[in-house]
Amino acid sequence: MECTVSWTGNAGTRSGMGFIAETGSGHILAMDGAPDAERPESGGQNLAPRPLEALLAGTGGCTAYDVVLILRRGRHDVRGCSVRLTAERAATEPKVFTQIHMHFTVTGRGIPASAVERAIAMSHEKYCSASIMLGKTAQITTGFEVVEG
Repeated sequence: MECTVSWTGNAGTRSGMGFIAETGSGHILAMDGAPDAERPESGGQNLAPRPLEALLAGTGGCTAYDVVLILRRGRHDVRGCSVRLTAERAATEPKVFTQIHMHFTVTGRGIPASAVERAIAMSHEKYCSASIMLGKTAQITTGFEVVEG
């Protein structure tokens, strides 16, 4: 796996903290920093997600992928799956994630709560590389609801 990340800021004025990532699969991801009135040279233009937001989103995508795949392999009628992630970071550098909570909403027909609980556990214990890596610095908790539909 590879990725090339390039700064899109203006080198002549030393402004902007935007970046474009080109993934090994040929896709583009934009990232940017928050504006910083006190230190404009270190601030962004708020045109894209922050890099750590992208990391959190990637983790959500990784685990949601697993949950859907595990439920489908179990022949469950999955019609939707979303996961809302909330995270806290350390107060000092490096400001790593210290706590992450993931709340899954799985929509489908006749899906037992025990199957969803098992799929989430399997993702976090065995399959989701992203959440397993982040689990080295952050306490990860999960919750879920099953919506008939």
